[in-house]
Amino acid sequence: MKRIGFLQGALAFAVPRGIFASSLQAEIERAALASTGTVGVFARSMAPGPAIEYHAGEPFPTASVIKLVILVALYRRAERDPGLLSRQIVTPDSEVVDGSPLFNPAPHDAEFSVMTLARAMIDQSDNTASNRLIDVLGFEQVNETARACGLHDTTLKRHFMDVHAMLHHSENVSTPRDIGTLLYQIERGWREGLRTVASPRSCRHMIDILLGQEDRDKIVRGLPPGVPVANKTGEITNVRNDAAIVDPLGGSPYILVVFTKDLGDFSLGVRAIRRIARAVHEQLYVG
Repeated sequence: MKRIGFLQGALAFAVPRGIFASSLQAEIERAALASTGTVGVFARSMAPGPAIEYHAGEPFPTASVIKLVILVALYRRAERDPGLLSRQIVTPDSEVVDGSPLFNPAPHDAEFSVMTLARAMIDQSDNTASNRLIDVLGFEQVNETARACGLHDTTLKRHFMDVHAMLHHSENVSTPRDIGTLLYQIERGWREGLRTVASPRSCRHMIDILLGQEDRDKIVRGLPPGVPVANKTGEITNVRNDAAIVDPLGGSPYILVVFTKDLGDFSLGVRAIRRIARAVHEQLYVG
């Protein structure tokens, strides 16, 4: 049934894609030029056809979007270690960093399951939860996962809120194309029942987590109300990012990643993301 629905969506999409690709590219460029700094875009329907790209291969600071790679690395590891997600992890108070809402009301030396940490890492973008998962996996395994998934320009270099690393300009980096490729493979894995970056079951679980992500201010704000979005946002100084599978469980899903950097006015970056999301949705969504 999933394959039939997917093919129907592909047929419905085939005609408008050829007609409107150039106008969509032009609208993305107009939105990017109305912002400050640099904007990168990767958009791709799950139906057959090429991706829409704008500075898609340029490296950007990822901010929290790289937590997607940590999530994939975690699920790949859990497939070899079935007890991993239920394992309890103690976090000493000394390891708690800013931007950690899971830990704010928690008791001293809080103990949470790996699954609870994973959900907090995505849904609330909890930095301490993310750091604890990096400690469980190791930087090498996360970066090996990126390479195994075909992400050629993605590197996790530091923990979140690592002030010493930030002072030395060590930054987690990726490209819109890399992150878009990762989301495409997650969606394709569960939708077609294939092993892509993980098993179909793991891919579906990751989508379910991403659907609970609480920051709805960027891509989501550019879409019609009620459209389901599985996404991960990120922001640091002069950077606003969002990466999404739009309508992941429906009949017309597509991938959209918008990265920004060197923003003189972050509100213009957010506005560009929303404008690009609106234009992409009008062309790629068959509803």
